[in-house]
Amino acid sequence: MSTTEVRSNDLAEGADVKNIDMKLEVVVIPVSDVDRAKEFYGRLGWRVDVTPPGVVQLTPHGSASSVQFGTTLTTATPGSGKGYLIVSDIVAARDAIVAAGVEVGEIFHSGPDGPAPGLDPERRTYRSRAVFNDPDGNEWLLQEVTTRLPGRVEAETTYGSSSDLANAMRRAAAAHGEHEKRTGEADVNWPDWYAEYMVAEQAGTELPL
Repeated sequence: MSTTEVRSNDLAEGADVKNIDMKLEVVVIPVSDVDRAKEFYGRLGWRVDVTPPGVVQLTPHGSASSVQFGTTLTTATPGSGKGYLIVSDIVAARDAIVAAGVEVGEIFHSGPDGPAPGLDPERRTYRSRAVFNDPDGNEWLLQEVTTRLPGRVEAETTYGSSSDLANAMRRAAAAHGEHEKRTGEADVNWPDWYAEYMVAEQAGTELPL
């Protein structure tokens, strides 16, 4: 058995797919004219990334994910794509996009009877939206999000120094020892348990048992 096979088997025994980080990196959008699309998204201020020949990749400002298009990347019909762009102030974002020469629909919000004109009256998160299209008709929906729904994004964990981190790990180790005493068995997934404990401790949420 090769070293690669041994490592794969070890991971398979202790891995839980819900704990495997899968960060969305790129979404392919179908376009009919690559140069025209590149010019359009450039007007939005999206950064042009380094890519192989025949592929154009752009990343919206502040986004961890990018879009790609090219003549051979997809067989989808140009204009059939749809995506969401999250902004913290939809009025300012819409004004800036319009100023860049892009037509944007009027702002609307999710009401009790469906879409309604204007901003959400209480400016609630996720409610206010506006739509624009690229030259091929691919649709982008601007959505104002100021507070994420619980569980949508994991709490960020930071430590001011290496000693702070070391002390947090010691507390997690002590708590994990009690966890193994309660379960009566060794926990092969202890790194996941440590991580969950340390994030919960900083976020002030319920600690794992």
